[in-house]
Amino acid sequence: MWKQCEALQEAIVSFRRDLHRIPEVGTQLPLTQAYIRKVLEGWGLSYTLSATHSTLWGDIEGSLPGKTVLLRADMDALPIQEATGLPFASQHEGKMHACGHDAHAAMLLGAIRVLLDNRAQLRGRVRFLFQADEEAVSGAKFAVKEGAMEGVDAAFGCHIGNLLGPDISSGTLAVKPGNAMASADYLFLTVRGKGCHGSTPEKGVDPITIASHIVINLQEILAREIPASQTAALTMGRIRGGDVFNIIPEQVELDGTLRTYSPELRQFILKRIEEIAKSTAAVFRGECDLRVGGGTGAVINDPALTALTQEALAPVAGEGMLLTDFTPNMGSEDFSCFQKEVPGVYWFLSSANREKGTCVPHHNPRFDIDEDVLWKGSAAFVAAAQAFLKA
Repeated sequence: MWKQCEALQEAIVSFRRDLHRIPEVGTQLPLTQAYIRKVLEGWGLSYTLSATHSTLWGDIEGSLPGKTVLLRADMDALPIQEATGLPFASQHEGKMHACGHDAHAAMLLGAIRVLLDNRAQLRGRVRFLFQADEEAVSGAKFAVKEGAMEGVDAAFGCHIGNLLGPDISSGTLAVKPGNAMASADYLFLTVRGKGCHGSTPEKGVDPITIASHIVINLQEILAREIPASQTAALTMGRIRGGDVFNIIPEQVELDGTLRTYSPELRQFILKRIEEIAKSTAAVFRGECDLRVGGGTGAVINDPALTALTQEALAPVAGEGMLLTDFTPNMGSEDFSCFQKEVPGVYWFLSSANREKGTCVPHHNPRFDIDEDVLWKGSAAFVAAAQAFLKA
């Protein structure tokens, strides 16, 4: 069945380019949703719309009773000004599909078309889900709350691009049991001091100095408090404070992110961040508050379902093109929300091709994919779903 996806390559590319032209950010993606709905309705498929997001989902009913499998694609973009120069580049100022979600949606559409054409051979039900707001990791949570996972027995998702490295050959499929992507927490620290004139710092409490010490001290958690065998990333990506060169401000704000693979390590580091930030501020006569916002758990692939998926994806990938042992990615994905409900597997499809210029990192204004592998993404969805429903 999955082999039929190759014949749809041109259509899948067309879907991807259409979606690439109309990137939208966040929870509300009216143009993107309208495009998906038009395609689905043209195929005679019904669907359910989220009450809060532009997320939508629906079912393809097989001819025989059986289990239900979820195939999920995200479809939101990023607030980035595109600089690829592609003929189908973003038509929306300051917005771009710089992470491949346009390709994810296109590949799922290709898979739906093939599954729809072969539903007489399907045992059970395939639920397709097009998700908004993956980048801010809220979309999956709302989809679960609104019933998108009701009756689902397993879930599959994928990511295209070069997340595993620019030297993984384009067209390689990568899937392994256990950790696939990291958890993500967003950190918001407010450092409070006492404002005064820059010429008399002794009359105030300098939150800029305090914030600087906090940034340095937090790195000691990774350097000296966790075993070398465990992996974590802690980055402070934004500092805001002060308006005038000669005035010590009242407060400084620090924003950052924490990434881990282990739930236990995640909680330990969050606890230490708060302790170190507050203590450092107190040493210099200031105060610091920590707020942890958003966030999502680590993507952890179910071992038994992964074994089934690897077997199903091997012929799709082709000889030597299925990767089953690799370092998990430190990026995050709210697909983990679905894995909390049912066994789930998340795989990667490499589109890294130096000759085609598709090795630029994700979230970059020049990010692009190798469109020649899009049919493989659709085929992987079809093969995994078919294998699970037959099991």
